[in-house]
Amino acid sequence: MRTKPSLPQVLVVEDDKGIQELLRFTLLRGGYEPLCADSAEQAETLLRETLPALALIDWMLPGKSGLALIGRLRGEARTRGLPVILLTARGEEPDRVAGLEGGADDYIVKPFSPKELLARVQAVLRRCAPEFVKGTLQAGPIELDTVSHAASVDGQRISLTPTEFRLLRFLMANPGRVYTRQQLLDNVWGDHVYIEDRTVDIHIRRLRVALGAAAESMVETVRGAGYKLGSRSGSNPMAS
Repeated sequence: MRTKPSLPQVLVVEDDKGIQELLRFTLLRGGYEPLCADSAEQAETLLRETLPALALIDWMLPGKSGLALIGRLRGEARTRGLPVILLTARGEEPDRVAGLEGGADDYIVKPFSPKELLARVQAVLRRCAPEFVKGTLQAGPIELDTVSHAASVDGQRISLTPTEFRLLRFLMANPGRVYTRQQLLDNVWGDHVYIEDRTVDIHIRRLRVALGAAAESMVETVRGAGYKLGSRSGSNPMAS
């Protein structure tokens, strides 16, 4: 059984080894786990094994282009929602428009600074996959620091297992939305993990116990549907 990594994974598809190493180092320093591929074909192989939080794809790849790879990702149900940033030396307006219309969520022109790269990664994740955003999530009395993996309720630190932390982070990043057990398995445990739906129920119960009386009721059961982070305590989830 494959466990979901604690660090958000970022797929890097770049054939220039120097730029690939810069991207890998920058992502590691930024708190991400890079997965590197030299071509679209290698990227597709990696994507059959795991679904990362985001992909950085160079436009000019050997063989199949980065834009063609993005088109394929957008055409498959499993990768349709994968956030993608296109990397390229082509910075003219028609090129930027072509990249965005081709399915990219953002566009970075080479050369770029590590600081700009991380800022754009954060911005795209905040918009497309908020559960992976680095910073602080807050909902009512609950506060999560996604960098240090610290959790507190009413200012008091609480102890969460890595799975409980990921589960709470996902719910807090998507407040009010109802998720089925299978959706939670895919997003929290990973879409290649084969475990029973009742595993979610067990971890929800444990999470409620860890949150204590002040916040346990915020993790709501929606009968016949699944679970959500509710607003019984006037929650206002946000990332800072």
